[in-house]
Amino acid sequence: MRTASSEADVLHEPGHSRGLFDVFGRRYLLSLIVRKEVQIRYRGSVLGWMWSYVKPLVQFVVFYVAIGYFLGMNQRVEFFPIYLLAGITIITFFNEAFSNGTRSLVDNAALIKKIYLPREMFPVSSMFIAAVNAVPQILVVIVIALFFGWTPSVLSIAAILLSLLIIAVLATGLGLLFGAINVTFRDAQSFVEIITMCAVWASPVMYQWEMVAEKVPGFLFTLYRLNPLTAAVELFHFGLWMPLNPSDGQTIPNLWAFAGIGLAVSLVILFIGQAVFRRLEGRFAQDL
Repeated sequence: MRTASSEADVLHEPGHSRGLFDVFGRRYLLSLIVRKEVQIRYRGSVLGWMWSYVKPLVQFVVFYVAIGYFLGMNQRVEFFPIYLLAGITIITFFNEAFSNGTRSLVDNAALIKKIYLPREMFPVSSMFIAAVNAVPQILVVIVIALFFGWTPSVLSIAAILLSLLIIAVLATGLGLLFGAINVTFRDAQSFVEIITMCAVWASPVMYQWEMVAEKVPGFLFTLYRLNPLTAAVELFHFGLWMPLNPSDGQTIPNLWAFAGIGLAVSLVILFIGQAVFRRLEGRFAQDL
């Protein structure tokens, strides 16, 4: 007959993790990491959080004058600065979460080698940090859109939230995948820089989707629409820009269907990223 003390002495495999389930099971630790990184970002800064609002406002002025006025995009695309700023805001969220997630394990090598905690914590926290940094930019876009006559609706709010969800899932999955690879092969970080550079042009941020539809065959345009970034950017445009421009602004046909596909693709990438991460996790302490 086993006693209570003997049951307490049962040994468990050290370092055993349930992956992302353990990360969200340790929400307090996750919040501490996010809070620390956000505070470090503005440490020693006079303006502090105000920089998060100054940057998108300056971007708006630059876009309006340089691209909108001098290059004539204000005449081609109504409310073009809002269109452009909305697209850049959502892509910046993706690029920051993906890039920081890729570097997160290497940047926290000392902590990983000293104590055990779910290593997925670092790419996930990178996504939340990027989300916190994106909030002021999103608020600036919303305020500017309200100034120009934007009226929020249930559908527009749903589009904005779904866009953010797609980016969060996609960036986390890619952060897990490339973050794990980057521990052994530091070339992954340079490869990610190329991906983030191309992300701006792989989705309708600087241009409208009609330009792609006019220039490429139908099957290539379908592949373009299957890109989760395309769906996320167009959802953001639908939420903030389309109500301002009902005459000229047209969303990609079947936007919601392709948004669902984009979310499904992002979830598949998250599953693959988690699987590769778990496969390579045993070598992290050694390779770091």
